[in-house]
Amino acid sequence: MIRFEEVTKEYPDGTRAVKNLNLEIRKGEFVCLIGPSGCGKTTTLKMVNRLVEPTRGTIYVDGQDIMKVDPVQLRRRIGYVIQQIGLFPHMTIEENITLVPRLLGWDKERCRRRVEELLPLVGLDPDQYRHRYPRELSGGQQQRVGVLRALAAEPDLILMDEPFGALDPITREALQDELKKLQSKLHKTILFVTHDMDEALKLADRIVLMKDGEVVQDGSPEDLLRHPANDFVAAFIGRERMAAAVGATPVEELMIRRPVTAGPNKGLAEAVQLMRQKRVDSVVVVDEENRLLGVVTAREIQQHRDRARTLGEIMSGEPACVEVGAPVTEALQRMFVERLDHLPVVDRERRLVGLITRTTLVDLLSREGWPNGSTGGSSQGVSA
Repeated sequence: MIRFEEVTKEYPDGTRAVKNLNLEIRKGEFVCLIGPSGCGKTTTLKMVNRLVEPTRGTIYVDGQDIMKVDPVQLRRRIGYVIQQIGLFPHMTIEENITLVPRLLGWDKERCRRRVEELLPLVGLDPDQYRHRYPRELSGGQQQRVGVLRALAAEPDLILMDEPFGALDPITREALQDELKKLQSKLHKTILFVTHDMDEALKLADRIVLMKDGEVVQDGSPEDLLRHPANDFVAAFIGRERMAAAVGATPVEELMIRRPVTAGPNKGLAEAVQLMRQKRVDSVVVVDEENRLLGVVTAREIQQHRDRARTLGEIMSGEPACVEVGAPVTEALQRMFVERLDHLPVVDRERRLVGLITRTTLVDLLSREGWPNGSTGGSSQGVSA
């Protein structure tokens, strides 16, 4: 849908706002441009509809070089939403929404139907709001109308320049939710500029983080949270957000998938030999249908070898476990509170599917920058 090839914007004083930008945005994607003030994100956005002309390079929209298209015609086929809303105060809401369709030659009946289609999408009753003027609406309602005006002529591409930046937090969050619902229905291609990382993480399919006119990292929200390209990206995202993303990771992404297992009738000497062969310090005890019965460690065998012969004789009580799909934070809390070195992962029928270990958790949290990333106590590794 949009392709930047070696695009540079340089001003007469020598300032290079954008430097040799190469970027492609696919049809139907919601892409957020984000970065510190002066990084070139708004300049990049405005070059798409030629409100800012590139100095060098080529920008394609739908495969067409935008410099070969009349700028007025180009802008009429691209939706555009800005922070200042920009509604015309002397026009009704209906007239504001249908401004571009009327310029494109739509008849009155088609315009009327379009207003009746759009206003309910953002929770506004057409009969109640179509004949009002912008001054009769709240700031949030005006911004909703601004979004509808960008959608009115049914463009495939919409540019949004910090559209919710001037709103209070509650209204801002409500509009973010509205936009997300709209996008799930309409599947437009949206290029969205923001300075708010939480907003980008909430809305975007892809995030393009810029600094000094260049792309520092381009990827999904998960990519940036889990694998920041450098210290600048990590600092801009924030360690707490990165830690929260790690904590939300399902346990199956972290667990050992083939832990060492044995039946409850396995002799202690045999179990010790098995652990030595597999180079682990525990064995998960399961029944014939692979249902969890317990976990026995080499230390426990040493403590009970004088009065027990089998693994089943050592086990006591209901074994701690966590179900598939649970977040890592649940496993972390369970292991910390109950002072566990090993935590089996089971399905709904309590069949064993994997094993979480304290060592694996500590390694993950320290690698991902979890604040105060320690679970305390000893660390005993298990590997299958």
